[in-house]
Amino acid sequence: QVQLVESGGGLVQAGGSLRLSCVVSGSIFRINHMAWYRQAPGNQRELVARITSGGSIKYEDSVKGRFTISRENAKNTVYLQMNSLKPEDTAVYYCNADITIDYSTNEYWGQGTQVTVSS
Repeated sequence: QVQLVESGGGLVQAGGSLRLSCVVSGSIFRINHMAWYRQAPGNQRELVARITSGGSIKYEDSVKGRFTISRENAKNTVYLQMNSLKPEDTAVYYCNADITIDYSTNEYWGQGTQVTVSS
C-alpha cells in the first residue's frame, strides 16, 4: 500500500520560511512526477509546484522566486522550501505523486499539512 506522509507545516510570521517534506512509502516501481498543491478555505485546490522525474519544474505564478521544489529520489522524498511567506500563502498543503506499481500508474495524495502565515 502506498502512503504519502507530509511534515513541516506550522505557524509562521509574514516574511518567514518553512520547509515541507513528503515521503512516499510502499511497494513502488517508479515515482514519476511529484507535486505540491494547496487549498485555502473556500477555494479550489491549486497546483503550487511540480517536478518531473527528469527534473523539469513548474511553479504557480504567485510563488515564483519564493518557493523551491526539489526531490531526493533515493529517499522517495519531495521538498518544498517556502521563503518570504505571505498571509495569502495560508492553506492546507498536499503532496501529490504519480506512481507506477507493477503495470499500473495512478495519482496518490498525502493527508495535508497546515501552513498558517500571520501578518
